[in-house]
Amino acid sequence: MRGSSDFDDLAAYRRFVDDIVSRVNARNSKRIDIERAELQELPARRTSDYEEVTVRITSSGGFTLRKVFYTVPSRLIGHRLRVRLFDDRLDIFIGGTHLMTLPRGRASSTGKHDQVVNYRHVIHSLRRKPMALLNLVYRDQLFPREAYRRTFDMLIKRLPERQACRTMVELLAMAHERGCESELADQLTASLQARRLPDMAALRERFAPDPARLPSVVVRLAPLNAYEALLGANLTGDVA
Repeated sequence: MRGSSDFDDLAAYRRFVDDIVSRVNARNSKRIDIERAELQELPARRTSDYEEVTVRITSSGGFTLRKVFYTVPSRLIGHRLRVRLFDDRLDIFIGGTHLMTLPRGRASSTGKHDQVVNYRHVIHSLRRKPMALLNLVYRDQLFPREAYRRTFDMLIKRLPERQACRTMVELLAMAHERGCESELADQLTASLQARRLPDMAALRERFAPDPARLPSVVVRLAPLNAYEALLGANLTGDVA
């Protein structure tokens, strides 16, 4: 009907389906109106439109479901989680507590596995073993923006592998811990355009916490004689 199944995104596909359904319904509007008059009220509760499965989080910090590997925070390693599998997302639960929602991945038509990776989930493990970045199967999916991937390519070309991996992991950790993923990507893009390596010292200073925005905390210690007063009150009560 369209000539191609190549859609830009899921929203474009849904708009296409809505348009087709609307045109079909327009041709049958009279019969639909007859049926609508006979329709009953909707149920009080929505029916389950998901499949629920149980997964175990492996030492790699994730789980595989339907040929797709998903990462989760490393603190969940070893836990069994309930997953509600929807058409477009996964709702993750531990017991009855909702933990997070992940976008659903799809294995390719050739059977090749896919990965849904969030660098925030694995950055703490990578900081302990930065060289693991070199051979990660899902390394390309790990980078949150194109600037990070291109920066790693340049680091690998111009630095020893160990130093390149350490630098890249530090950049990802900075993006996560300082909440500056977009702004840091802009700085990396500027460095790429100038064909120079990232200046880590300058980036640490630029994205360091602003002392002026840090709260001033004053801790007031109770005087010791206050405890003596409390002890005296208890002793008086015992005597009475």
